[in-house]
Amino acid sequence: MLTIIMINETHRSTIYPWHCDFNNHMNVQYYVAKFDEATWHFLHQIGYSKEVLKAKNASMVAVEQHIKYYKELIAGDLIYIKSSLIKGTDKTIKFSHKMYNAQTNKVAADTELIAMMIDNVSRKSIHIKKINQF
Repeated sequence: MLTIIMINETHRSTIYPWHCDFNNHMNVQYYVAKFDEATWHFLHQIGYSKEVLKAKNASMVAVEQHIKYYKELIAGDLIYIKSSLIKGTDKTIKFSHKMYNAQTNKVAADTELIAMMIDNVSRKSIHIKKINQF
């Protein structure tokens, strides 16, 4: 079982007016989108770049995600996301993202995800260690 803990910045961006709903705060769909963008940077950092996955004809897919919201974000706010690997098994990795308001350095939201590697032809799970030994 994999037990590496790391915390890296994986995303920076701005909240734009079109990210906000009628309550004048960022709509939940954009939290998911920004966490997804951070995920691709995170996967690259731990060795699962698009080139590696393509060479192995594999994909990483989310099988579970939980989000908690702490502080509202509004148009004009600057954010950054830090990601960490929580644990891994032969077939899954569990990781988290924390989204911070860059002006206050307070956590606005966080999420925990479980991802699985699949073979692109069979669409079945495959051993992660076949791709990358940690």
